[in-house]
Amino acid sequence: MDLRQGLPVSPGIAIGQVFLLEAEGVRIPEHFITPEEAEREVQRLEKALQEAAQELKELAVEVESKAGPKIAEIFVAHAGMLGDESFRQEFTDRISQKHYTAEFAVARSLRHWRKLFQGDAFLAPRVADLDDLERRLLRRLLGQKREELSSLQQEVIVVAHDLSPSQIATVDTERVKAFATDGGGPTSHTAIIASAMGLPAVVGLGTITNEASGGDMMIVDGSHGLVIIEPDEDTLERYRARRSKGAESGKVLLREFKDLPAETPDGRHLELLANIESPKDIPRALEHGAEGIGLYRTEFLFLTRESPPTEHEHFEAYMEAVRKLGDRPIIIRTLDLGADKFSPDTRVVRERNPFLGLRSLRYCFSHPELLKAQLRAILRASAYGNVKVMFPLISSVDELQRAKRMLEEICAEFDRKGEEYDRDMEVGAMIEVPSAAVCADSLARQCDFFSIGTNDLIQYSLAVDRANEHVAHLYRPEHPAVLRLIKMTVEAANKAGIPVGLCGEMASVVAYSALLLGLGVDSLSVAPPQVLPEIKKIVRSVSFADAKRLADEVLHADDPATSLKRLEEMNERLLPEPIA
Repeated sequence: MDLRQGLPVSPGIAIGQVFLLEAEGVRIPEHFITPEEAEREVQRLEKALQEAAQELKELAVEVESKAGPKIAEIFVAHAGMLGDESFRQEFTDRISQKHYTAEFAVARSLRHWRKLFQGDAFLAPRVADLDDLERRLLRRLLGQKREELSSLQQEVIVVAHDLSPSQIATVDTERVKAFATDGGGPTSHTAIIASAMGLPAVVGLGTITNEASGGDMMIVDGSHGLVIIEPDEDTLERYRARRSKGAESGKVLLREFKDLPAETPDGRHLELLANIESPKDIPRALEHGAEGIGLYRTEFLFLTRESPPTEHEHFEAYMEAVRKLGDRPIIIRTLDLGADKFSPDTRVVRERNPFLGLRSLRYCFSHPELLKAQLRAILRASAYGNVKVMFPLISSVDELQRAKRMLEEICAEFDRKGEEYDRDMEVGAMIEVPSAAVCADSLARQCDFFSIGTNDLIQYSLAVDRANEHVAHLYRPEHPAVLRLIKMTVEAANKAGIPVGLCGEMASVVAYSALLLGLGVDSLSVAPPQVLPEIKKIVRSVSFADAKRLADEVLHADDPATSLKRLEEMNERLLPEPIA
């Protein structure tokens, strides 16, 4: 049994087999054979070893002619490793003695050698060589049996170094039950999308891809940031019991609070909405008591396709959401591409600092045809439901005015053509960079509502890469600078008479619910929707006056760690048995 501690980013417990997502994005579908099949498996292995060695020798010749003998030596060395008797013997012993398939024997053996190499200063640089050999052998052994992330045949836990938004967008949510990654932070895309899917996830594990093999049994405890590889039976039973108890606690809270408003005993209402990536997420959100959708991340329409969606495809997606929501509100965020989110069709510009570069609304201004097609579709859908639009990554009044002018031009075009749309459709701005928070009073006069995007607001305020596990401990939503920017935004919205919501991952952390209530936000938009009953219980258990006192105390604290402890203590008092 092997325990690994990482960062908890999406709560819950999952138990299942590992799908080790490597460069090839495949897993080993079968692991054991009968004793009678051992000879056949050894022959398959020998054939794969010979073919891989021959390929490496041919590659060495080709590379030498292009890049010289020094580079070619790498492939010669790889071929030599395949001929090493120690390697070959360990493979065959696992087949004949433990009755592993050839693929599983390769994966387990190379995991063993990888650990030995990592423990030796001289051999550690050769770990990448082992990884390359494993990929080559598995490609040959698996052949047509390769199982890809988008077409899984059984329930798995995905283990990877990290996951790109486009990879996650292809996940089969009926099969994938949890994520565990080497990299990432509290608001990396793995964290955000796992949370939206309601799947347990632990990130920032460092070397989990080296420790786990495809087919290993694994427990992912997304509530405590713990991953257990090959747990013993006692541990399995303990976690199965916790999972069952957590599920039952969730059902009790759901039955009790689903249809109740999130309203404090002294009459303050907090609107509770949900974040979605796709209209298919809406039924689950409504089942858990969401009053509507506070953030529709439309860039996921782009990430699973080879070309941008047409206006009609945008419209169909929005209409599917509107039909499922009835008269409930939906806030559609215009596309947020750039930085680390690119569709296959996107023309990637290499930038030194992509998160400070051509991303989000800036990217749309450089590709106005994409934004105009989306705005036309949003306007058309507004004729059928309670649709609102908001622009992301606003950093100045000028940017907001420029985006609004594009929208007004399309409205004028619709008026000339007699097309139906909601002429009173609300237009909002996302407050997710410090300049927007500081100038919130000016922005508030230009829009109908604010939505605070804490993921980027925290990142830019604290100069912490939100997806970097090495500095994840510095990413502190309870940092007084962050809280003061939120408070500044709320006060500007109140003065202008517009509502202000919060849709970042901070909204989904139950420990922050009373704090955000006390800071004066009007709505929270969360993911996963499973936390909605917990938030309702907290809101209905604390007075607005007490929440404001708590917020004032934390707002003026010097130490974020002390503030977080204070919040957790209050949360435990209000919610003594949170969902596991």
